[in-house]
Amino acid sequence: MEKQTAKDDYGRVINDLQLLREDLASLTKAVAEGQRSSANNLKDEINREAHAVFDNLRKRGDAALTRATEAGSQTVENVEHKIEERPFLSIILMFLAGIIVGKMLDR
Repeated sequence: MEKQTAKDDYGRVINDLQLLREDLASLTKAVAEGQRSSANNLKDEINREAHAVFDNLRKRGDAALTRATEAGSQTVENVEHKIEERPFLSIILMFLAGIIVGKMLDR
């Protein structure tokens, strides 16, 4: 009788160990999937943030380029207007500027 009880206990321990292995394997698999899912979620969030920052940067760059283009156009218009007002003076100033730049480049 005691031999039978010991065999039954041994069989139950073996069975419990097998169930424990299966549970541990399932737990390990669930944790690994959870980590992969968390990593994928983090990757997606980083991508969204990066795109948002890039879009914001692009908008700011476009706005700065537009302002610079407008300022450049306004400056060109002002210079053209000044040249139209005093063409002879403008020619003399350009001639002098050319002489000065030429002397600087000779050195």
